[in-house]
Amino acid sequence: MSLAACADAVRLGDPDRFAATMAAPLAVRDRLWPLYAANLEIARAPWAATEPVVAEMRLQWWVDTVGELANGGERRGHAVTEALAPILASDPMLAPLLTGIAEARRWDCWRDPFADQAAFATYLDATAGNLYWAAARTLGAPAGAEAAVRDFAHAAGLAAWFRAVPQLETRGRLPLVDGRPDAVAALARQGLARIAAGRAARGTVPAAVRPALYPAWQAAALLRQAASQPQRVASGELALSEAGRRGRLLWLVLRGACP
Repeated sequence: MSLAACADAVRLGDPDRFAATMAAPLAVRDRLWPLYAANLEIARAPWAATEPVVAEMRLQWWVDTVGELANGGERRGHAVTEALAPILASDPMLAPLLTGIAEARRWDCWRDPFADQAAFATYLDATAGNLYWAAARTLGAPAGAEAAVRDFAHAAGLAAWFRAVPQLETRGRLPLVDGRPDAVAALARQGLARIAAGRAARGTVPAAVRPALYPAWQAAALLRQAASQPQRVASGELALSEAGRRGRLLWLVLRGACP
């Protein structure tokens, strides 16, 4: 029941990741749902309260809970924590990755901008990067796959961030260090370079691990769009057609390829 609840939470809260996960084999999905549902809960925590200190307390609950679950503790009555507990017990490296996501999300609690592009890149690596690497580890990724996985994750995180820019600005945040079109286009090209690096190292990512990368299936196309038409980021028009989305995911799955 807890796995089904996790899957349903992802379906409602992160439909693109849900679609990508449904494209993976059933046994793989059951290992990924708890991670993705936990990530969704962590991502929502900073926005569940208007007071930054209260929002940080919600994040701290997840930091503490993940640590307790990794040490054999239980949090009964919560579908996500019940499903997450055995996943964390299977790999001692997963808990630090999830707590790293929660710690990075403290930025979301406040209205301060990123100090510079390096700080923004660190945020993407601690959020998207940690999630993708946790998913890959859950599917048995060797240590040598981490660089490639994090390259794809950075690009996917950047594409998702670009799509979220209008909403973040509406909420009073300053999501980009430099929001001018030329700067946005340059950032998109950096993301495309990370995809190119990931593809060059795709041999380090075993086929059984590649479903962890499926959620990045739109990243290259979205970043190419942002590089050529950066104004789409500010206007909220950065998107693929439904046919394009479905076709890209189908191609990825049928080829067993990296994004």
